[in-house]
Amino acid sequence: MGLYFYTYMLIFLSLYIHCSTVNSRSLDHISLAPSLAPEPAPSPEIQLSPRVFDVRSFGSVGDGVTDDTEGFKMAWDSACQSDKPSILLVPKHYSFLIQSTIFTGSCGNSVVFQIEGTIMAPDGPSVWPKGMSKRQWLVFYRVNGMSLQGGGVIDGKGEKWWDLPCKPHKGPNGTTLPGPCDSPVTIRFFMSTNVSVKGIKVKNSPQFNFRFDGCNGVYIDSLNIKAPSLSPNTDGIHIENTNDVTIHNSLISNGDDCVSIGAGSYNVDIKNITCGPSHGISIGSLGMRNSRACVSNITVTDSVIRHSDNGVRIKTWQGGFGSVSKVKFYNIHMDNVRNPIMIDQYYCQTKGGCRNQTAAVHISDISYEKIRGTYDARSPAMHLGCSNSVPCTNLTFYDVELMPSQGQIMATPFCWNAYGALQTLTIPPIFCLLEGNPESVPNMEIDQC
Repeated sequence: MGLYFYTYMLIFLSLYIHCSTVNSRSLDHISLAPSLAPEPAPSPEIQLSPRVFDVRSFGSVGDGVTDDTEGFKMAWDSACQSDKPSILLVPKHYSFLIQSTIFTGSCGNSVVFQIEGTIMAPDGPSVWPKGMSKRQWLVFYRVNGMSLQGGGVIDGKGEKWWDLPCKPHKGPNGTTLPGPCDSPVTIRFFMSTNVSVKGIKVKNSPQFNFRFDGCNGVYIDSLNIKAPSLSPNTDGIHIENTNDVTIHNSLISNGDDCVSIGAGSYNVDIKNITCGPSHGISIGSLGMRNSRACVSNITVTDSVIRHSDNGVRIKTWQGGFGSVSKVKFYNIHMDNVRNPIMIDQYYCQTKGGCRNQTAAVHISDISYEKIRGTYDARSPAMHLGCSNSVPCTNLTFYDVELMPSQGQIMATPFCWNAYGALQTLTIPPIFCLLEGNPESVPNMEIDQC
């Protein structure tokens, strides 16, 4: 009995150990539940190659004599209607004569207007087509996301327009004579968004070189704008009712303002501009014919102004209303500039002068910092001529050093009803600046801005 029992138990334990080993080995070979399938790799974005629309393929010749307007219009229409990004190409080594033309959006894609050759305007008012507006030449209307770029040239052929008798100082003894006076803006963007202009050379514009009206999101870089110093009304870049504007790295010399900022403009950044000969960089003129003008958030930095009638200027007409505020002029070098820092609230171009009016655009929160260089001592280095009834407020000066370009005599700065603070001593000293704030500033509808 005892031997049998022990023998039985030994066999039982052997079987148990064997089964356990088999079961353990079997579990080791059972696959675990499958994991979730991996996410598919993202498909690479398909980069659509832009379609190129060469204006010569649409009949433009490019000999500088043939009227190539229709070829440009057809090329624009094809590029604008394309379902792919498009390039309208003005090829190198060709000169294209173009009449007054409107390139209309909106387009179904982004269009690059690539100028590598030369685009020429008709040579003066006598050959301008009858029935066409003489106020504009190349117009881009309601375009979105367009680029105007290239290493080519736009030639406005402005010489004969400048000599019209109606132009300033073209009459006998420096007078202006009556007669037709409309002259075309070379390039105008109207009611457009997210546009860029890069690398273009513009010469001899009949009037403004570039004008932006009612636009939003404008990027300008590396322009070269050139016209003679006595060419009238040839502003380099003018903006009106336009916001979110960048103007960088450009060379401008002309017969009027390098950059002029009109009513309804805000968020404008101007940087690394070489300006002159010219009339400087201006806000205005504003408030003409008793109009409302609102301009704010303007910066002008890291720029050079040379051999110019003005440096940084704010100009308003009497009788206007609204405001200019939050303007910063920083790190600007003046080289023989006649009015380096100027506020002129008595701006007038009317024969016989302008009548005195009590209403005025309110100028406030203007800072001048690191304004250095030389000035033409025929005029004072600072001219702060503010309205009799609406004083300028919160004008601040820091590290301003302006020396006469010739001689040792410094003209005394001029102030009228100008309030602000000298954060450092200026050269020349602005003893005429009134400290603090005026006792009251008339509302004069300022709050409408």
